[in-house]
This record gives sequence, structure tokens and C-alpha cells, in this order.
Amino acid sequence: MANELTDRTFWQKYWESKKGLIVEIPRKYIFNDIFDRVFSEQKIKSAIELGGFPGYYAVFLKKYYQAETTLLDYFIYPSITKELVQKNGLAENDLTIIEADLFNYQPQKKYDLVLSCGLIEHFEDTQSIIKTHLQFLNDGGKLLITLPNFTGVNGWVQKNFDYANYEKHNIKSMDPQLLKTIATELGLKEVKVYYYGGFSTWLENKEEKSAFAKLTVKTIWYAGKVITKTFKFESKLFSPYIVLEAKK
Repeated sequence: MANELTDRTFWQKYWESKKGLIVEIPRKYIFNDIFDRVFSEQKIKSAIELGGFPGYYAVFLKKYYQAETTLLDYFIYPSITKELVQKNGLAENDLTIIEADLFNYQPQKKYDLVLSCGLIEHFEDTQSIIKTHLQFLNDGGKLLITLPNFTGVNGWVQKNFDYANYEKHNIKSMDPQLLKTIATELGLKEVKVYYYGGFSTWLENKEEKSAFAKLTVKTIWYAGKVITKTFKFESKLFSPYIVLEAKK
């Protein structure tokens, strides 16, 4: 076990607080340029999204790349994922759903692409949680992990205006050099770790925040967009995400 910073109750409350979960996922979805490159570089027929309820990326990969996709999470509302699948013009059996604990589940098959977006930062032992991904990965398969970057402007926003959310994240995991070292130690190849996205910042359940918090974050958001539109670069200070890519 990698010492979770969250539990099942946390995720149940988190998802129950969310509105508008059933959406039509556009072709230009976040990280779509990475997926375009990955699918062009190698033949990927199957993919699994770990910790990804409601399953946006699993649906995205099926809808636009025709991959055989699976969603695994230890908290799932099947009815919500079913609605999401239908909303995006897919059949119910186009997505396999597994509700299980990553650390207690024995994979029944392996996949060409193993993906998680916003998972590993919720565990204290970063190496252990990354290692669990590998049991699902075919030899020669692609590992793709994304996580938020709370070490720059967005992290300052989270820490000052939503500390309850901030403390549920392992900030130490948001270190590209650490991630690269771990991937290398686990025997992965062609390891790349980089900051992603020009600039963005957000608040969970923004409507519940004070007027001051919402105004401050909105001002920071606009200022950051102006700066990064003028000077286009990805960096620790401004980029909202970190991406790890590797092959087994």
C-alpha cells in the first residue's frame, strides 16, 4: 500500500458534490495532442484508465481512437459512467468497468496503453503507486501519467484558497526529476517528464468559495493568460500539469 491521502468516503463526497458530470467530450480535449502523437508513434489497440471515474479519458480513447478501453477505479457510480458513455454516442459494452483497489487487484489482462490522470499525487509513496501501473502494461506498451502541478502559481492558489483540497495531494510527487528517477529505477525506457500547458488555475467547487477568493483567482487567471499568451512557454511556475511518458 502506498499510504493514500484520500479514502473511499472522500471520493464519494467529492463526486456527489459535482454537477454536470455528463458531458459530450470534444475532439480537442485536454492532452489530445499527446494522445495524437502517442497513437501515431505506435500501434495501440487496448488501453486502461486507472483511477479515472467517471471515465472521461477512457471514453475519449474509445470515441476518437477506437481503442478497446477499460476504466478501473475503487469508487464508481456505474449509472453515471453509463450515461457518459451514451452521451458520447457509444454503446454500453464499448467500455469495460472494473471497481477495485489497485493494490489488491490482480489484472486479468494487459494493455498497450496504461493511463492515469490525477491519481499518483494522492499517495505518499510515489514509486509504489507508479509501480502498480506496470502490472497492467504489455511489454513495449506505453505508460502515460499526468498530474497537477501545485509547485507554481496554481499551487499557491490551491494552498491559500482551498487548503482542504491542497493537503490531499503529495506535493513532493510533483517533481519531474523525481518522477524520471523512479521510472528509470522501475526499468522503464524512453522516459520523458515535462511540464504541460501554458497557464491555468482553478478551484474545486468554486461556487462555494467566498467572493474574494473567486475574484482573486479570476484576476490571477486573466493575468496569467495574458503573460503566457505573450511569452509562450511551459514552466514550473505557470504550467498546470506535469506529464510522465515511458515504455515498458
